[in-house]
Amino acid sequence: MQIFAELIHRLDQSNKTGDKLEALDWFFSNAAAADSVWVIAIFSHRRPKRQVSTRQLRDWCQEKAGIPDWLFEESYQTVGDLAETIALLLPAPSRTHSVSLTDWITWLQQLPADEELKKQEILEAWDQFTSLERFVFNKLITGGFRIGVSQNLLIQALSKFTGLPQAQVAHRLMGNWDPEQISIQELLHPENREEDYSKPYPFFLAHPIETEFLESSTVSEWIAEWKWDGIRGQLIRRGQQSFIWSRGEELVNDKFPEILEFLDQLPDGTVLDGELLAYQEDSPLPFSVLQTRITRKSLSKKILLEAPVSFIAFDLLEWEGKDLRSEPLAKRKALLEELTLKANHPKFKFSETLLFGSWEELARVRENAREVQTEGLMLKKKDSLYETGRKRGAWWKWKLDPLHIDGVLIYAQKGHGKRADLFTDYTFGVWDGEVLVSFAKAYSGLTNAEIREVDAYVKKNTKEKFGPVRTVNPGLVFEIAFEGIQASPRHKSGVALRFPRIARWRKDKTIKQANTLADLKALLA
Repeated sequence: MQIFAELIHRLDQSNKTGDKLEALDWFFSNAAAADSVWVIAIFSHRRPKRQVSTRQLRDWCQEKAGIPDWLFEESYQTVGDLAETIALLLPAPSRTHSVSLTDWITWLQQLPADEELKKQEILEAWDQFTSLERFVFNKLITGGFRIGVSQNLLIQALSKFTGLPQAQVAHRLMGNWDPEQISIQELLHPENREEDYSKPYPFFLAHPIETEFLESSTVSEWIAEWKWDGIRGQLIRRGQQSFIWSRGEELVNDKFPEILEFLDQLPDGTVLDGELLAYQEDSPLPFSVLQTRITRKSLSKKILLEAPVSFIAFDLLEWEGKDLRSEPLAKRKALLEELTLKANHPKFKFSETLLFGSWEELARVRENAREVQTEGLMLKKKDSLYETGRKRGAWWKWKLDPLHIDGVLIYAQKGHGKRADLFTDYTFGVWDGEVLVSFAKAYSGLTNAEIREVDAYVKKNTKEKFGPVRTVNPGLVFEIAFEGIQASPRHKSGVALRFPRIARWRKDKTIKQANTLADLKALLA
């Protein structure tokens, strides 16, 4: 556990990619093989199953530290992180330990169900840890390491450590492997391992379009297609078995039974990349319709009827058992179109390419994206290979410009981690007559200097406190950008926004110049 705690400390001390790679390389060079597997799992979002609730951790800490609820709450609001708050409040340990990360995780998985026995086990564990180890131990329980280690960074570190190409490492980390059942050798060097038919390929991701691209690229070298607004997924048919993977590496077979139906009919050795969409009568439905399905634990006949789905395929990654990723896109698309026609299934559609003779003409096509329920356009070079991760140059996403509305800051809440002392989480309102009605929350879009300025305003203009939330005297106007809007009876405003964020601080406007609820609802059209 000590070496893992030191890794977390090193990763948290720097924002530089080089420092983080050095810390990961140090860990993999010095840690036990089993601990390395668990670190790969933790940073790949395969965390241990939670055995203790945050409420239990909080109550047991208060009891052990002998502090009242209000003092714990004030401490939590100051620190901004529950695991760290508990680590700081507990009394000093009376003993030490020499238990590995893997053994501690196994111990956590085997905690007794009885709450009193579980409490005693946790208290005894806390009494063996330094403050840093307690913090890391608590994070293992709560499952929220936020230390800037992306999947791409982990892949870079493992590539350097093993000498394997990054694309190969990325592929080996995909799929449904279990850190409790696999060794580091089997995970990264699986030549002798039984073939995993379910393993998807790493997704190839597009970059937001750059102005220079349109100014310098030749139209004839590119294809354009709609950027569909659904769930990116891979469909796999291997070994007479079918698998549906989301881009978040979640196996979602149970969510899409009608997609499995046609997938079972495809030839063995087929892997498709595309989008799972709510779809009816030859037209996509809003993403909100799809959400009603994916948020359900079980699918009723009613949900299947109200949220029908289709799969729109835009790439063929494997055909007749052969990996096609090194073939040019034009060839992959031609094979895919042929396959779609042969399959002839109403739930299986081909992502057609759009005709255009100039970038200006394509820009006019893009303006119709919302009418066909898409997010904009995808531009792909005809000879592009299917690469791994987000690579610049071959695939671009040309999304629609966001919608905008001017809102007034009405509530604020402190952030977490390094921003625990600053009000960084905001709620905004629009005018409904003489009353401000909340319509969106946003957490991003301001510079550090602007955040400090807003923080000072909130502290000087707080009207009421509701736990961590502060009611703020109206005075600041912000332009809120968002990708979409839909009617929602669950919200006070009657609407819900998709991906709201702060576009800019409108210091040029008074609060009376902010938009109205009628302005907001007009965007529903």
